[in-house]
Amino acid sequence: MSRIRRLQRRKTNPNLVRLIDDLLRASAENDAKVWKEIAERLAKPLRNYAEVNVGKLERYGREGEMVLVPGKVLGSGELSKPLTVAAWRFSGSAREKIERAGGRCIGFLDAVKQNPGGKKVRIIV
Repeated sequence: MSRIRRLQRRKTNPNLVRLIDDLLRASAENDAKVWKEIAERLAKPLRNYAEVNVGKLERYGREGEMVLVPGKVLGSGELSKPLTVAAWRFSGSAREKIERAGGRCIGFLDAVKQNPGGKKVRIIV
């Protein structure tokens, strides 16, 4: 049994288990390793999930790229550029700041639909 499957068996959230399966499938079908990387990070324990502030998105995110956060986006800091951000969860203030800057908050499945090949993405942890 693969390491991801062993970690995934511990998950009790059926939506998260389904998301991990879908990301692994998308990675195999599109030969895009980025989706496997996100699936591996989401299969780990919750205490290992990334917590990224909007200020960090401002610092490292670039326009024209999709930013992936395998965890939660928090609202500390300011954002001045429009970014497309995909994450497991968003705080209310983070969602508001991203949308106010002209960006979009999406889930990972929407990110896979928009960018199946995983090109021009940046993982921020």
